[in-house]
Amino acid sequence: MNENSGVDYAVPWIPGKPIHGSSGVGIILQSNHPDYIPGDLVTASTGWPWTKYFIQDLPKSESADKTFQKLDKTMFGQKPSLGLSFIVGLTALIGLWEKGHIVEGANQTLVVSGAAGATGSLAGQMGRLLGCSRVIGICGTDEKCCWLTKNLNFDGTINYRTDNIGEKLKQLCPNGIDVYFDNVGGDISEAVIKQMNTNSHVILCGQISVYNKDVPYPPPLSSDTIAVVKENKITRERFLVLHYKDQFEKAMQQLMQWILSEKIQYKETVAEGIENTGQAFVSMMKGGNIGKQIVHVSDAEL
Repeated sequence: MNENSGVDYAVPWIPGKPIHGSSGVGIILQSNHPDYIPGDLVTASTGWPWTKYFIQDLPKSESADKTFQKLDKTMFGQKPSLGLSFIVGLTALIGLWEKGHIVEGANQTLVVSGAAGATGSLAGQMGRLLGCSRVIGICGTDEKCCWLTKNLNFDGTINYRTDNIGEKLKQLCPNGIDVYFDNVGGDISEAVIKQMNTNSHVILCGQISVYNKDVPYPPPLSSDTIAVVKENKITRERFLVLHYKDQFEKAMQQLMQWILSEKIQYKETVAEGIENTGQAFVSMMKGGNIGKQIVHVSDAEL
C-alpha cells in the first residue's frame, strides 16, 4: 500500500488495477503459448493477482526463470492448495540448507519462532529430518503448542503470550541453541539469541513483529544482544528464497519424497471467497491461523 514496497520482488498496489499478492495456484483455461495447454495446473511464487480470472502475457520462449511453474496433477489435482504449502516448504528447506549448517549426528538443537505457521511448522519437521536432535517451537496459543508436540513431534514448545521465554528456553534447551529459524524478530528473537551457542546460526526468514515499524531490514538488535552475537560468533544474515531459484527443483524433489512418505505433515486454515481476503490477512497477522493461511477463490472447471 506504500508508494515504494521496499523490496525488489513486490510492486506497490496501483489504484484501479488488480492487487498482486504473493503466491497462488490456478488452472489454465485458454492458452496460445506452446508451453501451456488448457487444464494445466500452475503456480507462481510471486505476483499472483487477487482475482478469479486473469490473462498473463508470456514471451513465446520463457527462460528458466518462468512466470508459472507447472504442478503434477497426479499429486496436486485432488488438492491444488498443496502447491502453496510447497512454496513455503521451499523457503523452509532451502533456508535450513543454506543458513542452518545442520550436521547429522552433531546433536544440534533447533528453535523455531512462528512455529505453528506455514513456514515454521515445516521448518521444525525438516530440521529433524536433516539431523537436528532436538526441536523447540515458539508460538502464541496452547492449542498451537499442543498441535506441534502431538502431531509434529516437536520436543517442546513455548507459548510466548503466557510463558517466560528465557526461562523456558533454559529448561527446554539445556545444551544451548545451535540453529534458530527466525520468523518473528523483536523481543522473542532477542531472548533466543542470548542463549545461542558459539558458532551457531540464525536463519533470518521473517520479522513479523516489526513489519509496521519504521526500521531497516533486518531490524537492529539491542546493544547487549549484539554483544552476544559478536562474542559467540553467531551468523545472522537475511534469507530470501527467491535468491536460490537454482535449488528449487532439487528442493521440490525432496519435499515430494517427504510428503509422499508421510514424513512431514502440513495444515491449512482456509477462508472461503475472495471477499474474505482482507479478514483472512488480518487474522493471519494476528496469529489466527494454524499452518498455511489460504483463500479459496474458486474451483475452475474446463
